[in-house]
Amino acid sequence: MSELFTGLGRMGLFLLRILGAIRPGHGFMRDTAAQVYSIGSRSVSIVAVGGAFVGLVLALQGYRTLSTFGAGSSLGTLLGLTLYRELGPVLAAILFCGRAGSAMAAELGLMRATDQITALSMMAIDPVRKVVAPRFLAGVISLPVLTMVFCAFAILGGYIQGVLVLGLDSGFYWSSLQQSIDLVDDFGQAIVKSIFFGIVTTLIATYSGYHAPPTIEGTSIATTRSVVMGSLMVLFLDFILSATLY
Repeated sequence: MSELFTGLGRMGLFLLRILGAIRPGHGFMRDTAAQVYSIGSRSVSIVAVGGAFVGLVLALQGYRTLSTFGAGSSLGTLLGLTLYRELGPVLAAILFCGRAGSAMAAELGLMRATDQITALSMMAIDPVRKVVAPRFLAGVISLPVLTMVFCAFAILGGYIQGVLVLGLDSGFYWSSLQQSIDLVDDFGQAIVKSIFFGIVTTLIATYSGYHAPPTIEGTSIATTRSVVMGSLMVLFLDFILSATLY
């Protein structure tokens, strides 16, 4: 238990160090933009495909359940509330951990193993500001956008399954979706959750990679830890946020 609190304390201090290193500048903004492309743009495809399949499955199972109660026309409501309140932010964050979080941990771990971080310190360049802070900021910026991409493709997948395959009326689908989703309670909650998830998952990934032992084995362990711990923290934080926001 003491090791757990010690690790949380070190991670908190690392977060404070990252926040202190975020200072606008030409080089910093350029590095952040490059990381937004590497972390965010290259994750769009996997998030979009994952969202589409989640929407297909939800529409198929949801319509079968709702039709037994004569409420098949409420499929849009089911999809909208489920995606924006829970599944959208959570699954997008888990996919983000698997794709971008592992990449950040591996990159920083290899930089540690090849003494690139030590070389930056010897050249009087803050390695946290140069290689960690841009990745952290890019992750926090990218995940809310990826969450919206996930939800959009999930709703599109639900439309294809519900309307084109199962024969649900298109007007019922879109009208029930529009009437059930509130800008603050649902859409806003998805944004708030995704911001917190972005902070936690990116912090775990950068911390694991930056403090990895300078070996190939240490890099692989840090990469695995970033995905496992990041995914578990997303689920834990989702429960805390859901209990708080409702």
